[in-house]
Amino acid sequence: ALLQLGQAFPSTSDYLQRGWQRLLEEGESCAECRPEECPAPRGCLAGTVLDACDCCWECANLEGDNPNHFYGKCGEHLECRLDAGDLQHGEVPEPQCACLSHLALCGSDGKTYAQICRFLEVARAHPDANLTVAHEGPCESEPQITSPPYDTWNITGQDVIFGCEVFAYPMASIEWRKDGMEMLLPGDDPHISVQFRGGPQKYEVTGWLQIQGVRVTDEGTYRCFARNRVGEVVALASLTVF
Repeated sequence: ALLQLGQAFPSTSDYLQRGWQRLLEEGESCAECRPEECPAPRGCLAGTVLDACDCCWECANLEGDNPNHFYGKCGEHLECRLDAGDLQHGEVPEPQCACLSHLALCGSDGKTYAQICRFLEVARAHPDANLTVAHEGPCESEPQITSPPYDTWNITGQDVIFGCEVFAYPMASIEWRKDGMEMLLPGDDPHISVQFRGGPQKYEVTGWLQIQGVRVTDEGTYRCFARNRVGEVVALASLTVF
């Protein structure tokens, strides 16, 4: 039986020794199956699969892991795929475990999971939580600012860009404001502009605030407001001009 690296074993040292002894005896081939000598897999976040000899149960590989004869098989809802990016760079492609689904799920904990594979990892890591799928698609929630704008120091005449990435379902709208000003930016100021686009991830939107030829009067605190029908969040960043 081939053993997975990093696999958790029973605490009994004799049991562990017999598992490794079986591996050494078999080498690249399969010996007679002796289930009583198989180590019991524990903490398997991708579930369990039979080893290459179809004898012992072992931890399956997670998404992104490299499945092969020694490291084992892909887990539930996962399949082995070649990395096409390696081919583009003239490299030998390596197999990776990839999730069969890209459909987001809403968990009973009110959190959105990118797909079923990620949901199952969390559910198996916290069995006492009794996590279940509430419904397909993301959970409705107030926006989350995944990448806020950062404080910036710049010299008069240079350009400044603030960015703000937001995850939300329903999708969020983004507004920019400067402390001390009532109007939304850019207002009627020709040297300030704002742009928005969807992404970089699904259910995300990114907004940018650009100040061209920054002036001393542009110094201050800028706020990124993200809102949907569930709620509103804000992130701020300061601009210091020399």
